[in-house]
Amino acid sequence: MQELLFGPVTVWFGVPAVLGTMFFTARLLMMLVGGDLDGDAGDVEVGGGDAGDGDSTETFKVLSIQAIAAFLMGFGWGGLGALRGSGWPVPVAIVVGGAAGIGMMWFLARLLRAIYGLQSSGTLPLFHALESEGTVYAGIPAGGEGAGEVRLVIGERERYYKATTDGAELERGRRVRVVAVDEDRSAVKVEAV
Repeated sequence: MQELLFGPVTVWFGVPAVLGTMFFTARLLMMLVGGDLDGDAGDVEVGGGDAGDGDSTETFKVLSIQAIAAFLMGFGWGGLGALRGSGWPVPVAIVVGGAAGIGMMWFLARLLRAIYGLQSSGTLPLFHALESEGTVYAGIPAGGEGAGEVRLVIGERERYYKATTDGAELERGRRVRVVAVDEDRSAVKVEAV
């Protein structure tokens, strides 16, 4: 086994294969249990996004430690397979190893993008409440003289919002419809149904 991985020529593939696999596996285990080996310091982002669309972890980072480990792992095992398994000469094994390393980085990028695509904040913009109906949860004073609270079902989820009304006082349990959202987006304006 030692000759297979660390022989005179195979050492150029065996060392990256073993180191890349060990680090990739350790990093993956740390990610699964919530640890962070490098904090992604110094990563270069590819792709873009508007500021405010989410945090920067949504884009794949090409030069992350994990991506470099994936490249080394692919290069090492691909090169060893070409050199020892197929008996190809060293220059061909280097090309095959490089292609395998780039393939591993591409696969990691696709996998991470798919995983990040599963994230959601669960926050619903208040304008989604417009024209929805619900019930008064805490009484709403008449003529906008104070705020109460309404219970609405939006997107199959029950939500509670501060509410005001321009009309008569609305007591608890009364059916209401959202007619506007306050300018500061902190409350909704409702009317009786």
